[in-house]
Amino acid sequence: MESKVTTKRLAISLTNFKTFESYWQNTEFEDFNEARDSGKLSKALTQARSKPGISVDSTSFFDLKPYPFQNEILEILTVEREVHQRFRNLVVAATGTGKTVISAFDFKNFCVKNPNAKLLFIAHRKEILTQAMGTFRGILKNNNFGELWVDGNEISNREHVFASVQTLTNRLLDLSISEDFYDYIVIDEVHHISAASYRPILSHFKAKILLGLTATPERMDGENILADFSGRIAAEIRLPEALNRKLLCPFQYFGVSDSIDLRNAKWEKGKYVASEISKLYTSNDRRVGEIIQNLDRYTKDLYDVRALGFCITIEHAKYMSEKFVLAGIKAAYLSSANSDERETLRQKLRNKEINYLFVVDIFNEGVDIPEIDTVLFLRPTESLTIFLQQLGRGLRLADGKDSLTVLDFVANSRPEYDFEGKFRALIGKTGNSVRKEIEDDFPHLPLGCAIILEKQAKEFILENIRKATSLSQNQILQRIQNFEHQCNLPLTFGNFVNFHHIPLELFYRRGTWTELMHKALRIEPASSLYFSELHAAIANKWLSTNAYSYFEFIRKLCQKSFIVELDDLGPEEQKMLLMLHFDFWQKDSNFPTLEESIWEIGKNPLIVHEIEALMEILLDRIDFKETLCPLPFVQPLRLHARYTRDQILAAFGISKFGKKSSNREGVAYSEDLNTELLFVDLIKSAEDFSPTTMYDDYAINEILFHWQSQNQTRPDSGKGLTYLRHAAINKTILLFIREKAKNEFDNTNGYVFIGKVNYQSHYGSKPMSITWKLEEPLPNYLWKAGAKLAVG
Repeated sequence: MESKVTTKRLAISLTNFKTFESYWQNTEFEDFNEARDSGKLSKALTQARSKPGISVDSTSFFDLKPYPFQNEILEILTVEREVHQRFRNLVVAATGTGKTVISAFDFKNFCVKNPNAKLLFIAHRKEILTQAMGTFRGILKNNNFGELWVDGNEISNREHVFASVQTLTNRLLDLSISEDFYDYIVIDEVHHISAASYRPILSHFKAKILLGLTATPERMDGENILADFSGRIAAEIRLPEALNRKLLCPFQYFGVSDSIDLRNAKWEKGKYVASEISKLYTSNDRRVGEIIQNLDRYTKDLYDVRALGFCITIEHAKYMSEKFVLAGIKAAYLSSANSDERETLRQKLRNKEINYLFVVDIFNEGVDIPEIDTVLFLRPTESLTIFLQQLGRGLRLADGKDSLTVLDFVANSRPEYDFEGKFRALIGKTGNSVRKEIEDDFPHLPLGCAIILEKQAKEFILENIRKATSLSQNQILQRIQNFEHQCNLPLTFGNFVNFHHIPLELFYRRGTWTELMHKALRIEPASSLYFSELHAAIANKWLSTNAYSYFEFIRKLCQKSFIVELDDLGPEEQKMLLMLHFDFWQKDSNFPTLEESIWEIGKNPLIVHEIEALMEILLDRIDFKETLCPLPFVQPLRLHARYTRDQILAAFGISKFGKKSSNREGVAYSEDLNTELLFVDLIKSAEDFSPTTMYDDYAINEILFHWQSQNQTRPDSGKGLTYLRHAAINKTILLFIREKAKNEFDNTNGYVFIGKVNYQSHYGSKPMSITWKLEEPLPNYLWKAGAKLAVG
């Protein structure tokens, strides 16, 4: 018992030390010198006490930097433009998460290459424009930046304008401004973009960059704002991130068992048929009674709330309102049919003259009340975006509001209904599958949040996820056969997996796209040559990889049917060819040359076609920027891209053609290059886990990484001494990191190439604990996974 207590105390002590170390080294903090900085501190404290946010004159004493999650969005925007050539970009983020800050930093980055860039910032309210101009002034460190053009304010210089949509539309014909005058245009609250007042502006101006900002990308009026933004959301600030930063109100989410059974309800075009569901709901007074009983169970006082109830049709909303009033509960409904009552009903709910407002078709601007403390999901919400919008109506911060109560009435649903996506959005990124999180009662929720599922609701959800994540081959074949009846898009591999939200990891458990297509159409493929090798390469290698340059290399080989001459390739491409060889031929192969090994892949055109289709999907999903890693030798890997161990060993010549390395240790050494590769799992496997080793490899900050060596390494001899003296002996140390060995689909994770590291300090022996200084900061997308281990 004593040894267990001592071990636990030691673990807590080590964790506290590492937490302190991560805070002490945090790049967001500055050293304070009383003589030099007391005035600066005094001004900062005065501003913080008076008004939160960025003030117009803050440039006099602040060097503003984006948070890591904002940096991730900025990097995604860069990749959208530089890699994918998409210059009309939509950013989705909840109110309060810094959308305007992101636009200001993005414009600042744009100005590096376009120093004379002209800006037009458009919004529909003066308050938004005033705050936005203050934000841009603070980030650009220019108190004279920009002019307001709203409510009678005139502009003297057109170069940097913050304009209301009304003013701009009314004066557009009077302006003698060319269509390409503005280089960079921001439209805030861009869900308004479908309105008639915005169309002349969008038609007139042809800026280099169009950036849309919104919390609500889908409109219930049927208009699709994505059409103006390359048909996609470029980047999102995820809900868990906003909750952890206390930008939104935490939620208490109750999954309530619904007595309605939707397993046989009609399903068309990716969703339930609303009229059919509405009939079920409006002919069932028993369900209303159950809803009221659950409100009594899960709220402090069902007669003293400000609640929104989301319904499926106008008839459903009206029905719910009437039944609540009959039960003696103050309620009303709001839809497009009575939208003229919007402001009146909003005030009544705010003042608690009514406690329940049942809504349908309206939530973007119709009900914007921060004081809402209860949300009722009274219908299945097939669109994840709409679900998050509806939830977001209650997540606004307000005085006296500690948390949001959410009642989600969970029915036994059709297998197409996506519970997994909904709960993944609430949980955030973890190493566990959603199914495991639910089974373990949600151990990784955002700060202050809770999800409690009633027994039957939990069973419904787990059964739905089990079916969705264990799609049988027959189910996939049926979906292929029915695709043209469910979707207006042509039947391609990309359209199929995107429409059905099938992760590629799950899809490839049932075979290749080519095989499944032929089975669904009941025709024999022209050739089945190398289907098994293709399947293994995809499932074991390419789905564990995320590297634009490598995927593009393979795609271009597809276009040549894998006919390649080694002498036509540069040294980097030759090494990528070796990586491809080991990816495709995982079993013993007896090709006399590397070229002949690659030529063989191209002998089946069906395989070539599928590889090309897959590469296009994987390339389109790239959302980070990979860069060159300056080294004293040639190698094909790019910083911040993800690779399998076998690809890495081939890239550095540790595996050679005809002689594949069997290395599976935490380090690998290339004598030819005098280079050591460090392979790090941030989260250890169960057999490696103990309280004292849980956090031995972690990010101290963006440029310092704590690493523990193998058990026998000591600082006074052998390999340990070479770590300390690596610069003097010209030994290169390269770091590769992955979150954990397996991902949520039980596929092997690839390693992210972090790049060159240099010795900073160490302590201990057998094993040694070394702090490495990274030559390039950790990638934004990996920072949270690396850092949270240090801070618990």
